[in-house]
Amino acid sequence: QVQLVESGGGLVQAGGSLRLSCSASGRTLRYYGMGWFRQAPGKDQEFVATINWSGDSTAYADSVRGRFTISRDNVKNSVYLQMNTLKPEDSAVYYCAADNKGAAASDKNEYDFWGRGTQVTVSS
Repeated sequence: QVQLVESGGGLVQAGGSLRLSCSASGRTLRYYGMGWFRQAPGKDQEFVATINWSGDSTAYADSVRGRFTISRDNVKNSVYLQMNTLKPEDSAVYYCAADNKGAAASDKNEYDFWGRGTQVTVSS
């Protein structure tokens, strides 16, 4: 069982930056594909970014490409989401997920383990 814990959320003004972290206990994330998803109130959960197990393949939602960067540190057993130029529409609960197939995947159904989420609020 992989237990994922997100951190780094908070309140920020539009145009600001936040860095989310996702760490794991119980098992190494080294061979897992990892993804970030988000869900705003009244909306469906949506894909944000993904990275494969080795870190050489990434993908982003159109809405965040060029502003967000996903990365991983397999030594620290962590995955990160650097979010720059934040907009009010980025406000949501952000979830980290792990895919034991190791691929970078945008489909939430590919993921096996999920964290509980961290709140990001961007004020205008």
